[in-house]
Amino acid sequence: MGLIVLFAVAVAAAWWLTTRHKQSAIGDEITVYYAKADGTTLVPWQVSLNPDRRERSDAALDRRSSLFYAATQCVAGPPPGTEAVRFPAGTHVLALDVQGSTADVDISKEVASSAEGGFAESAEFKALVWTLTQPKLGVDSVKVRIAGARMATLPGGHLELDEPLSRSSF
Repeated sequence: MGLIVLFAVAVAAAWWLTTRHKQSAIGDEITVYYAKADGTTLVPWQVSLNPDRRERSDAALDRRSSLFYAATQCVAGPPPGTEAVRFPAGTHVLALDVQGSTADVDISKEVASSAEGGFAESAEFKALVWTLTQPKLGVDSVKVRIAGARMATLPGGHLELDEPLSRSSF
């Protein structure tokens, strides 16, 4: 009798494990941040990940893909009508790679046309860094390239880009 119960439990467990919905460590949504018009206050908003991005069998691809998507959403900015500091029009993410706990993001040259001065630059990159360094993504710092090149600063000169940025950078 005990073997029959054990067999039934094993069959039920096998069925449950093979039919349940797959979940990635990242989840179904990712938090993206934007800076309010005051330039310092960050506001989170949830963005859904599509099933292909959530359910990849290769965890490294899933993580990199999710980070790229998060960076792209952050650079695109919050929904229309939301008052926020935004990246310059046309700015987009060219590439993103991950090495350990550091994301290396390559942003298009349009970002260099940001209004000169620390206010907009700091707000834009603060939002990007906070988006990419949320704990579930496993990233602690962000290296930035502009159109494939490392730059010491943006034209405004107030934000140093030659070292990785972290949440404590702001």
